[in-house]
Amino acid sequence: MDRLLEFVVNHPELVGPFFVLVVLFILLETRRGGKTVSTHQLTHLVNREGALVLDVRDSKEFREGHITDARNIPFSTLKESLSQLDKFKDKPVVIVCKMGQHAGAAGRILHENGFKDVRRLSGGLTTWSSEGLPLVKGK
Repeated sequence: MDRLLEFVVNHPELVGPFFVLVVLFILLETRRGGKTVSTHQLTHLVNREGALVLDVRDSKEFREGHITDARNIPFSTLKESLSQLDKFKDKPVVIVCKMGQHAGAAGRILHENGFKDVRRLSGGLTTWSSEGLPLVKGK
């Protein structure tokens, strides 16, 4: 640990840009695909603002359990299926996937196609179910 502090003091030309890159990386990750929302915020958005919950998992996973009133469009077919979502361009859209891995990319696609308010569920459906929130099976 003493050596780390010594390195930082002796090499500010290396440490400074490193910290700048870390901050820029964090900013980029938080902006890609929309802001993240918690499970509580998602519930509020759906109940108060009529948000659309867009589940981008495949159909089989969707039938095994999904959030009430969620619409399923698998990530692999999202670009071709955007016309189904045209009426939601001015409403909040919350993207849900299993753990958040596809939500950012799906959010980018929606932003590029004129959706104004796109958000991602933080932690995906894994977080939703781990908090004991209800899932609908089938459909």
